[in-house]
Amino acid sequence: MDKKPVRKKKATPEGSRVPQYERIKLYLLEQVQAGYWKEGEVIPAEESLAVEFGVSRMTVNRAIRELTAEGVLSRRQGAGTYVAQQKYQATLVEIKSIADEVRARGHRYRSQLHVLEEMPASVALAEKFGLKTGQLLYHSIIVHFDNDVPIQVEDRWTNPAIAPDYMKLDFAATTPNEYLMAVAPLQRVNYRIEAVMAPDAVVAMLGSSQREPCLVLHRKTFSFNQVASVVTMWYPGSRYQFEGSL
Repeated sequence: MDKKPVRKKKATPEGSRVPQYERIKLYLLEQVQAGYWKEGEVIPAEESLAVEFGVSRMTVNRAIRELTAEGVLSRRQGAGTYVAQQKYQATLVEIKSIADEVRARGHRYRSQLHVLEEMPASVALAEKFGLKTGQLLYHSIIVHFDNDVPIQVEDRWTNPAIAPDYMKLDFAATTPNEYLMAVAPLQRVNYRIEAVMAPDAVVAMLGSSQREPCLVLHRKTFSFNQVASVVTMWYPGSRYQFEGSL
């Protein structure tokens, strides 16, 4: 019989300035990600957690409510709080490597790195990541090819706290998505798709017409209770389509 993982200690020191409900929220998330509580298993009752952390039940309740809203936990009336079943595979846009998509079609994949830099977060980016303006982010722009035809321009901002080795990657051997999925277990995803005319720089990289609209996927991923990456992916409208099933 497999041994149950050892339950971790509290995630943040008592003297931390992190709000108490956030400290409890991070602790619960770490237990789930470490496998101490698995999908479908009940977590300790609010009263027990309140005693363990020395806080009010209301504080524990807020942490659990937020994790429930984020899909990490599931509450059942009269039965307690459980670890929710993860449903990322059922999203409209799957989180998978474009390299795998190309190879699955029996085609040849390659990429071309255009930008790789450390940049201070602008006001807008700091807001998206929940960081202070000026904190360093990693920035990359990569063009992905299917049989030497450019099909995607990936403009990605990455959180160094989540992906410390990002700047050392060989992007000819791995994609940002493959690396991030390995080091940053997916917690949740926000995304938006629109059709717009691409700026000149993207048109040049895609080798498309300035009169051709692009499909644009804006995606923000979360891991370890932080924003892991914010990416904009441009696809030439005549060469790409999104599909999925629910």
